[in-house]
Amino acid sequence: MRCCTTLWLAQATIALAPNTPTPKRTPRQAATLDPPLTRIAPPSAALRRLPGGGTSPTVWSEFADLAREVDHKFEGGVANLGQGFPNWAPPQFVKDGLRRAASEESAGGHQYARSAGHPPLTTVLARRYGVHFSRDVDPFDEVAVTVGATQALLVALIATLDKGSEVILPEPFFDLYVGQVALAGGVTKPAPMTVDGDGEWRLSEDTLRKAITPKSRVLIVNSPHNPTGKVFSREELETIARVVREENRNRLPGDELLVIADEVYKYVCHGDEQHIHFASLQDMNDITLTVSSAGKTFSATGWQIGWIVGPRHLIQPCQALLPYLQFCAPTPMQQALADCLDEADREYEGEPSYYAWLAKSYARKRRVLADALRAACVEPLPSQGGYFVVGDVSNLLELMPDEYRDGSVAADWAFCRWLAAEHGVVAIPSSPFFTDEPSRPLVRFAFCKSDEILGVAAARLKALSDSCRVAE
Repeated sequence: MRCCTTLWLAQATIALAPNTPTPKRTPRQAATLDPPLTRIAPPSAALRRLPGGGTSPTVWSEFADLAREVDHKFEGGVANLGQGFPNWAPPQFVKDGLRRAASEESAGGHQYARSAGHPPLTTVLARRYGVHFSRDVDPFDEVAVTVGATQALLVALIATLDKGSEVILPEPFFDLYVGQVALAGGVTKPAPMTVDGDGEWRLSEDTLRKAITPKSRVLIVNSPHNPTGKVFSREELETIARVVREENRNRLPGDELLVIADEVYKYVCHGDEQHIHFASLQDMNDITLTVSSAGKTFSATGWQIGWIVGPRHLIQPCQALLPYLQFCAPTPMQQALADCLDEADREYEGEPSYYAWLAKSYARKRRVLADALRAACVEPLPSQGGYFVVGDVSNLLELMPDEYRDGSVAADWAFCRWLAAEHGVVAIPSSPFFTDEPSRPLVRFAFCKSDEILGVAAARLKALSDSCRVAE
């Protein structure tokens, strides 16, 4: 109807006498009609590589829009446990660091930095990763600073893939990987993880070996893992490293199977497992690009400062790409982060460091959310790192009204629509994190929210608990 109305309005305008004023739209028309003769460009070759051809809404856009649409229905608004960003400001020492950087009187602090990274930041990163990797890291040749970790991942993929190269993804996986691999000319190859009797996600050695083919070029190891919250143990990472090592014995130099270690949640380990840098394992340094960022650690996802650390022969192609994708990451943000990374090692709020305080804080929030899910007849799977708990919502599907069961989307997607629209709690369905629809309905809930928001979500989920028990 909108297209027809727009066409009519355009035709009517063209048919007017030469000096006749164009009719003004009423306020209602202005709010509901497309502009006359609106043109929509066909998707480019790059867009056509993306899931949905680059024209379909993503899970993130759909549920962000839904949250806005239904927000007015609920007192205090929706409890948004969807996207993984904290709803509080960064700690004071982080804000102070940015304030100092923004107050810098010299021109250099406000102009372009080196494309590969502001030297004060790359120097700090090189020193810190040198400790993590037990080797010297060159701040100029082995570090690349990007506009966030998402860009860092894309840069790493473009720098390493040829057309048709395969990228192995332990499944479930962060859904943006699929589009990024496609943009870089690659093809995704899932290596499905399974849930054991304790609810833990496991990647079997046999599954990983079967996923590797002669076309395999990159394996993405994401730990702590999004969406599951899994932190790969040293034993698990050693197994992965052994498989990669054995595969590369049969390959020529320059054709090795490489690893991109996505470690953005490295400081958000809140379970028994501690974070292990994949590049620190035997023989892995020379074939690993490590990606991380500041946003998750310092509750500053809008800062958009990410980085890649790795051996010179892998980092230099990344650095060569950067001027074509960005001239540089924001200089004041880089300077502020250079100060904050080391300051966070100091005692903070009664804990040995800010990093220790962060892990302890998220452990408490994870417990609060997991308890609320159990009370709502949702089975939470174990989470040891990151911002998320994945829950099995099988017990609640029968409570959904028929209007949500039209079969147009997976069961977990329909559940999340119902949960947001009728109960005021926004969560993310897990099906976008799988190649095929998962065998059971799993939903991702974020606990990187204030105690107030978690409390509201818990109260609303309690209503589901009561409905569930009545249904029983």
